[in-house]
Amino acid sequence: MKYLAGRLGTLLAVVAVIGLLPWLTRTDPARTILHARYADRAPTPETLAAIRAETGLDGGPWQVLGGWLGGLFRGDPGESWVSGQPVGPDVTAALGNSLTLMAVSLAVAVLLALALSAATLRRGATRRIVRARAGAGAAVLAALPEFLLAAVLATVLAVHLGWFPALGWGAPDQIVLPALAMGVPAGALLGRLLDDALPGAFAEPWARAAAASGMPPRIVARHALRRTLPGLLPQLGLVAVGLTGGAVAVETLYAIPGLGGTALAAALAQDLPVLQATVLVLLLLGVAAGLLARLAVRVLLGPALTDRALPALVAPRLPARRSLAVAALVLGGLLVAVTVAGLLRDPLHVDTAARLAGPSAAHPFGTDNLGRDVLARLGHGAARTALAAVAVGAVTLVLGLLLGAARAGALTETANALPAVLAGLVVAGIAGPGPWGAAAAVAAVAWAPLAAHTAALYAQEKAAPHLAAAVALGADRAHLLRRHVLPGVLPPVARHALLRIPAIALALASLGFLGLGTQAPAPEWGRMLSENMPYAERAPWAVLAPAAALAVLGALAVLTSAAVRGRTPAGLK
Repeated sequence: MKYLAGRLGTLLAVVAVIGLLPWLTRTDPARTILHARYADRAPTPETLAAIRAETGLDGGPWQVLGGWLGGLFRGDPGESWVSGQPVGPDVTAALGNSLTLMAVSLAVAVLLALALSAATLRRGATRRIVRARAGAGAAVLAALPEFLLAAVLATVLAVHLGWFPALGWGAPDQIVLPALAMGVPAGALLGRLLDDALPGAFAEPWARAAAASGMPPRIVARHALRRTLPGLLPQLGLVAVGLTGGAVAVETLYAIPGLGGTALAAALAQDLPVLQATVLVLLLLGVAAGLLARLAVRVLLGPALTDRALPALVAPRLPARRSLAVAALVLGGLLVAVTVAGLLRDPLHVDTAARLAGPSAAHPFGTDNLGRDVLARLGHGAARTALAAVAVGAVTLVLGLLLGAARAGALTETANALPAVLAGLVVAGIAGPGPWGAAAAVAAVAWAPLAAHTAALYAQEKAAPHLAAAVALGADRAHLLRRHVLPGVLPPVARHALLRIPAIALALASLGFLGLGTQAPAPEWGRMLSENMPYAERAPWAVLAPAAALAVLGALAVLTSAAVRGRTPAGLK
């Protein structure tokens, strides 16, 4: 009951904040509703007053929120302020579409995660893990923007090859491309986390005993998966909810009437009944996913978790190949060189005669849709994008560690279920649009996966039998945390945070593109992607340059992490 009560209270608080959105943004929702209904109709005082009376806005925020909650308890989520149609059927249909897309995308993600971890599973089962793997390929895939991957798949596989439909929803072949676009980055992230955790399982005494007794490698690999899954199952639940509500760009590109697009459209139109219903559904999905993950972890671990009989999962120190450090230096040098070269150019100079010009001596990376130099905008956007993403990533790491250790599960599931765009609308309404508001909005939701990871590892570390021995020897709480718990929690969560830096950069850029973050014409990598996506087929360089920069940023993060992690040579005994 305590588990459900905490989540219900958090859920109602978030729905109440969403219900107050028009008043928090200090805008007149009647004007927004009028524009959404009739784009060309003049906002006369009489017309606006009629809309306020029809929607109940003239009664104030609490009357609107109370009326909606009263109808919800009767099973009626109300009528759309824009279309006048009942909310329930539309939200139910959108939920069904999003769940279908999520299920297929999640299957793609799980298969890709297993494929990326297959080499470690095979080598670990036969006692042949002797060096650290960087996982740079997985980091590059995880850094790919979903909307860029979706556009490339649609252009190549649908338009040029004709293998799949480019638009539409309903037929089985129409789900393939959007599921790949969403599943590949998610699978790369899960695969990297799984690959990072497996060496610790293979280093445990049971694995050495199994190999010495001649147990088949596939059995050893299966037990290693079972040992590492409890720490990753919360991530799988969060990914499932994120694939359901955060697929706005993919749903828009493929014309899929899903829940994420419905929520964003309702937020922009300030259609509160629709927005509150979609947010409520997303939050309930987050609670359900968290509960399922919690039950699955208990099934996998059994009484070991509660009986303090679970040995700590400690990854062995594996020597890293020198090539990892060399690759990190090369990528870092390349990124610095491109940044310096771009800083020497004017990112705001417009040459209309050179619109969408290809790479040349004058413009090494070509020009964008307005004739601006891509190299210049890439260089000037490096500090704005990369440094902001790193700073927000550091904040989310601290928040994730603190809230994960505090077992703030209800808050974690709620934050994960809210798309960053909706958080951006709320924060921008309170603090006004700008880069600081966008950073705060992204940080307000991006900590959730790190907190879930922290909580899962923290629970397992606290169940280790050596903690009971340390307590018996007189160790205080601070000593236990510093010497026994944090060493097992901090390194994997920090590497997880590094993997999410490109995604944070894209989230910041998406808010800027909607006018909630850094304003145009300031250069920003994500904005460059969004602005030039319509011209991707004619001028691919304008899209590939910022996409490659984000991929290099992700690869550089994991290569540096692997090189530093493997400084102390050691191996599996």
